[in-house]
Amino acid sequence: MNLSNYLKQNQQELIRTAFEGLLRSNLKHYSSSTANENWQRIEKLFDLTLKSIENKSLVEMIEYSEKIAAERFKMGFDLHEVHTAYNVLEETLWKEILNNIEMKEIGKALGLVSTILGAGKETLALTYLSLAGKVKPKTLDLSELFKGN
Repeated sequence: MNLSNYLKQNQQELIRTAFEGLLRSNLKHYSSSTANENWQRIEKLFDLTLKSIENKSLVEMIEYSEKIAAERFKMGFDLHEVHTAYNVLEETLWKEILNNIEMKEIGKALGLVSTILGAGKETLALTYLSLAGKVKPKTLDLSELFKGN
């Protein structure tokens, strides 16, 4: 069975597994979000991953990741929190691929998933860094560094 078909047939179970992984991560902002909001976040990432596999295109994943990075940055999410959401989905998909995709297709399947979600994570990081560079930090008190012993 090809990867796209497998993902479609097992979509709800895969999303549930990734959702549970997100819950176990105990991330500040995700913990304060509703279960439905977090489910929808994982579901959207899954849908974009599947779409990217089918279309052989990273455009939608990159555009979404830029948008999400900007939104989450403004909401005060740490990059680590958002990055973890991508990671739990990637880990879920990797396990499923290794256990359920034909041996001759595993390399390609892992490569697709890693490339797609990797592009999303890279875009998140670059967008966060760009936004953080535009924020003027409060004055840092570095006097402790110069007191000596």
